[in-house]
Amino acid sequence: MLIFDFTNTIMKLPKAYTLEEISALLACDFIGNPSHSVTGINEIHMVEAGDIVFVDHPKYYDKALNSAATTIIIDKIVDCPPGKGLIISEKPFDSYNWLTQHFSPLSAPISQNQQIIDESAIIYPNVFIGNNVKIGKNARIYAGVSIMDNTEIGDNVVIGANSVIGHFAFYYKKKPEGYERMHTCGGVKIGDNVEIGALCSIDAGVSGITSIGKGTKLDNQVHIGHDTVVGENCLMAAGVGLAGCVRVGNNVILWGQVGCASDVVVGDDTIVLAQSGISKDLEGGKTYFGSPCGEVRDKFKEMAALRMLPDFIKGKK
Repeated sequence: MLIFDFTNTIMKLPKAYTLEEISALLACDFIGNPSHSVTGINEIHMVEAGDIVFVDHPKYYDKALNSAATTIIIDKIVDCPPGKGLIISEKPFDSYNWLTQHFSPLSAPISQNQQIIDESAIIYPNVFIGNNVKIGKNARIYAGVSIMDNTEIGDNVVIGANSVIGHFAFYYKKKPEGYERMHTCGGVKIGDNVEIGALCSIDAGVSGITSIGKGTKLDNQVHIGHDTVVGENCLMAAGVGLAGCVRVGNNVILWGQVGCASDVVVGDDTIVLAQSGISKDLEGGKTYFGSPCGEVRDKFKEMAALRMLPDFIKGKK
């Protein structure tokens, strides 16, 4: 089984394996030192030294080869960077998925010895709690909540009715026969004094952690995608949806129905007004509006100009 480390937000193998051993498991050739050490499995956004990552498109070869990952599953023989190892696979996605399922297979519910629930926590009826779950002091978990595997909930956390914490990551590979989901073996970490409304969904990391910083408050029906990191003391109104691998700073306010694309950074003290769409990084300390959103004063000027356009066109005639 993979060992889940909430402090380092990474998935670690139960012991260090060699490049030769991992290649043998996959029945693949390798390039590099046979004794090269492999200690973890992670997808590209979360990798660090010792990790395996996969790449199956030339567009992303350089990103993977130059990443912090020290073992790369790749579908082409290329020069091996110093200090790294390559595993040559015709289907890197399938090889990576096989490894994650091999080391972290889906487990049946539930083993209570894998749950640490503080005696002061209040758990309402019909709450499901999975394996490797920790719930802190004075937490209040309302009816119908599902807390899936590999979840840590801090002190004084409130989770509203029918919310789901730690569902599968929405991460798929398109194949001729249809979409295949990447196996989810990550988790969720919720900081102290966080409040989560009813019917919210927070997806687990693919192989890392989706985290919500202390003091953050989520309204009803908010969605947080896989491997997204939300900072401290943020406020998100109903209908906010964040895609995977988003980085939200501290003291950020997202008003109702704001949507955010994947792999975007939102700076500290940012405010985004309702029904806006975030498609690229936002500098902190500013207020934004629109889809795609821009600084609010500029967007209001654009709207005013558009209202004048019909009269302008009539004048041309």
